[in-house]
Amino acid sequence: MKHFFTATALTLALGAPAMADDITIGFAIAKSGWLEAYDAPAVAAARIRIDEINAAGGLLGKQIKWIEADTKSDQAQSASAGLQLVDEGAEMLIVTCDYDFGAPAALAAEAAGLNSFFLCAEDIKAGIQGVGPNSFSASVLAAVQGATMAEWSVKERSAKTGYVLLDTTIEYNKGICTGFDWMFPKAGGEIVGRDTFLNGDASIASQITRIKGLESEPDVIMLCSYIPGAASAVRQIRAAGINSTILNGSAVDGSYWLDAAPDLSNFIVPVQGSIYGDDTRPAVNELRDAFEAATGAGPSSTYAYPGYLLIDLWAKAVERAGTVEASAVTAELADQVISLHQRGSRWVRETVTGSQFRHLVMALQAAALGEPLGVHRVDPVCVVEPVMVTHPLGPILGCVGRVG
Repeated sequence: MKHFFTATALTLALGAPAMADDITIGFAIAKSGWLEAYDAPAVAAARIRIDEINAAGGLLGKQIKWIEADTKSDQAQSASAGLQLVDEGAEMLIVTCDYDFGAPAALAAEAAGLNSFFLCAEDIKAGIQGVGPNSFSASVLAAVQGATMAEWSVKERSAKTGYVLLDTTIEYNKGICTGFDWMFPKAGGEIVGRDTFLNGDASIASQITRIKGLESEPDVIMLCSYIPGAASAVRQIRAAGINSTILNGSAVDGSYWLDAAPDLSNFIVPVQGSIYGDDTRPAVNELRDAFEAATGAGPSSTYAYPGYLLIDLWAKAVERAGTVEASAVTAELADQVISLHQRGSRWVRETVTGSQFRHLVMALQAAALGEPLGVHRVDPVCVVEPVMVTHPLGPILGCVGRVG
């Protein structure tokens, strides 16, 4: 797929009343609060793809319009935003990145018989389990990320010992650690300790004391957290003289928070593609450059990519279904996702047997970029090399960045 956005793509339709012949998408997103940093790049990319579709003649012969409501990074406000958009005539809802904060809006869509898409929720409940049959997420299952980092650290960094540091504030973090807990021992590592904290904790001094009290420094610390708490934890760990490789999930990918952790090094996260123009896949770099041409700046996190691709995948499903009616679109999308459950699904069989989840990222990547999830360094000063990781949902070819 070579759509990619153009510099004229951002002809924003906000405020324009939806006409009877329009297809209306509602964005229940965070325009303020901590989730804004996650939603903003994905929303910008999604709207670029909408403009591309409109410029090419629209969808089902109609133009796509969009309306929005600010969730303010608040769960109660998310519910209100979802209801507001349904009342205003939205025919599909795109909701904020995190499951805990996007689910209230998604549930409003489900109750109205509409499809909903989480921009980047990675908890297993973002979809059938936590919302209903017409709900999807456009990102990678959190536990898959944790498992990927566990296996990568053993195979590529020869890690033998690991320490798990879990931020219990949101479900996403728990999923990351669940995947790591499952895979690290299977890959040959030993978890030598674990601890918890909350994202808003000003200090993790007691947790650091317990890490330093180990017989030897762990090879890796699996830090399951998000910004701003993750940045604070990294600063404190390094200030204490702990040099272990720190792993995390994709929630800490991006350039927007790096000033909060000066001289960041030996910190590695899984992402869907590099935002720095150094991805091993040319199509990813083209997508990144086109985003910059359209918006005036490069994407601030990897979540721009699924934002763009979820619109593309949804639009293709609508075209095949011949309607935006949720059950018909769901059937078309499910056909693309089911095969992913059956492909190398040992993690699914052993850990969540019988469950159904709707994380579209693998289908999105296959449809648009030709390659699935990668592993990449979070800081921009890195050397990139190809690496193959045995992913719980099949092999993945990505890249690993190292400080030169």
